[in-house]
Amino acid sequence: MIILGVEATAHTFGVGIVTSEGKVLSNVKDSYSSPDKGMIPDEIAKHHKDVAEEILSKALKEAGLTWKNVDLIAYSAGPGLDPALWEGYHKAKGWAEKQGKKLVPVNHCCAHLSIGKIWNKLEDPIYLYVSGVNTQLIFSEAGKYHVMGETLDIGLGNMLDKFGRVLGLGFPAGAKMEEMANFGNYVELPYVVKGMDVSFSGILTRVQQLYERGQTSKEDLCFSIQETCFAMLAEVIERAMAHTGKKELLLVGGVGANKRLCEMLDIMCQERGAKFFKVPLDLAGDQGAMIAWEGFLRKDEEKEMTVNPHWRVDEV
Repeated sequence: MIILGVEATAHTFGVGIVTSEGKVLSNVKDSYSSPDKGMIPDEIAKHHKDVAEEILSKALKEAGLTWKNVDLIAYSAGPGLDPALWEGYHKAKGWAEKQGKKLVPVNHCCAHLSIGKIWNKLEDPIYLYVSGVNTQLIFSEAGKYHVMGETLDIGLGNMLDKFGRVLGLGFPAGAKMEEMANFGNYVELPYVVKGMDVSFSGILTRVQQLYERGQTSKEDLCFSIQETCFAMLAEVIERAMAHTGKKELLLVGGVGANKRLCEMLDIMCQERGAKFFKVPLDLAGDQGAMIAWEGFLRKDEEKEMTVNPHWRVDEV
């Protein structure tokens, strides 16, 4: 079976094509970016509308396929930005109706977990899902996902992007901040862990204050944000692994591309006799291949053809 997936939850519009064995045949995407404004939902929706047909054409060409070869279309139904989700839905729905293909709505978060699991050939990992909006510690039991811990306020990716705009780094800012952190030194920041949950808003407020005072370098602030936030995540993950007895940790989501985060989690796993896994860069962020694979897994489920900006992973 050949499955085509449409991703449009945030700033990225992507079309990916995979087989029912999990082989990625193509994975094409284009991302909205802004030098100073961050994510503007209506502008993102317009971006998706403008690039959709070109992205689709490139994905089919890269896979060496035509519509005749595609058996199923999946689309990201949530969570995400409402205007972006609707644009993705309407594109996927239009293609499905025109080509006579079945349409399957899938949860964007579940797609991140599923593509990471099959890529690494894992049995029963504990997941750390870190993206723009989401920062969640997740495990699976009896075919259902459960959230053990999460951010109490802002997602880590969004926090990094907000401070990146303060620094004038544009959007998205994560990779630029990671590079600057290589030249920084540590300054103390709030460290907020509450049970299995974390909080980042106090850190954001503090680094903004330090930057405005002009006494701390951008590099020191970027370094300190990473060290503090990643240490908080490592702490709650280690506690979760001790509680569940799981020996596999899988990192997914766009922030999972950060090398320092991967390094810290790998060290933590080694110290407790566990194994750390991640996905390659082209599968870490938002893209259509993960939507296609999740669509294959959910193809026999009956779900309403709509979008849900607030669809949690533990509601699937």
